This record gives sequence, C-alpha cells and structure tokens, in this order.
Amino acid sequence: MKGSVTVTEQALAAVVGLAAHEVPGVVGMSPVGIRDGLSRILGRNEASEGVVVKADPARPGTYQADVYVVVAFGVNIPAVVELIAERARWAAKHLAGLELERVFVHVVGVSRG
Repeated sequence: MKGSVTVTEQALAAVVGLAAHEVPGVVGMSPVGIRDGLSRILGRNEASEGVVVKADPARPGTYQADVYVVVAFGVNIPAVVELIAERARWAAKHLAGLELERVFVHVVGVSRG
C-alpha cells in the first residue's frame, strides 16, 4: 500500500519564500497582512512571510503565488523579478511536487541596506 503526501498552502508558501530569499538582490520580504505584520512586531519571522499561495479551484494541483519583496537599490528589478518567479516555480515543482500556474512578484520597496 502506497501512502500519500499532502503539502499545505502554508508549507508551499514557505518553500516559495525561502526560494525568493535566495535570489541575489532580494533584501527581504514584506508583510502581506495583519498576521504577518503582527508576527514581525512580535519578533517571529516565518519563511512564508511575504507570500500568499492560493489553489486554483478549477484545476486541482495547481496554485498561484503572490510574492511581496523588498529589493536592493541599484539592482535590475525586472531581472530580479524574473529570477524570483523562476526559482519559485522550480522550488514548488521539485521540492513540493506542486505546479505554480502563476507567480506574481510585487516589489513593495527598495532598500540601500
């Protein structure tokens, strides 16, 4: 008898967030909502911070990710955004076994640090 593996949307968000952190030029993730904002205020940093993953109800097994990042001043923003999307798709497929149909990268800030 074979078992099954279930990857939650929260776990997939963590995989995507960690992949985004690896991209050169990404300074950090931006809190998405009040929960992420409160976690940051309380000093808890989660790998899924700045990532929202939603399942596509019409196509089981496919997902969409919104990634909110802060990039370093002076980087080529379109190149960084493209690399984030590529790494997010790769990580979702090879580490979680799930397809990201769409990856929307939102650059919400630029930092000198």
